[in-house]
Amino acid sequence: MYRKLHWEEVYRQKPENSVSWFELRPEISLELIQAAGLQKTDALIDVGGGSSRLADHLLAEGFADLSVLDDIAEPALEKAKTRLGASALRVHWIVADITRWQPPRTYRLWHDRAMFHFLTDPAERAAYRNTLQAALPDGGTAIIASFSPAGPERCSGLPVQRCSPQSLAAELGPRFALREWRESAHVTPAGKTQLFQYSMFVRV
Repeated sequence: MYRKLHWEEVYRQKPENSVSWFELRPEISLELIQAAGLQKTDALIDVGGGSSRLADHLLAEGFADLSVLDDIAEPALEKAKTRLGASALRVHWIVADITRWQPPRTYRLWHDRAMFHFLTDPAERAAYRNTLQAALPDGGTAIIASFSPAGPERCSGLPVQRCSPQSLAAELGPRFALREWRESAHVTPAGKTQLFQYSMFVRV
């Protein structure tokens, strides 16, 4: 409950483009999604999407089955809906705790930029893995970005679990094969540099 209240307060107090994770265009995410070789009709889900602009770009590229889940900050989704206007009707919006959510369907691609690294409890990470396994069929792609081992130890006042591609692969287990990874130096709106890793997995 504390974490939910924390994030709701962050999104109420700060404009969308002033939070530390803001990206006007999520270049690496878009490049990796393109590399996944999806059809425009394939189902994609952006977990922890909040007010991210990824949905804007995916809609513009013609993806027709897009879901955005935010587990604890419904105000973030409301900001995204307001920004998208009528296009928001083309997105499936989901408010759910990722560690408790039971996906009602499967997706060809799972995208997560900076949700996993807030799960500092091993039990939470195991629940996330179980949800991912339920949501992604064999051959599906998971793209997970987190702070790298050299990245910050905290974000917005909360501790994080920093990951390398290899440690993330160990967390997910043998059903997820690491196919590609990238390193990124994200510059926040305040001018600080945060080191990220982006890993792409295929469920086998």
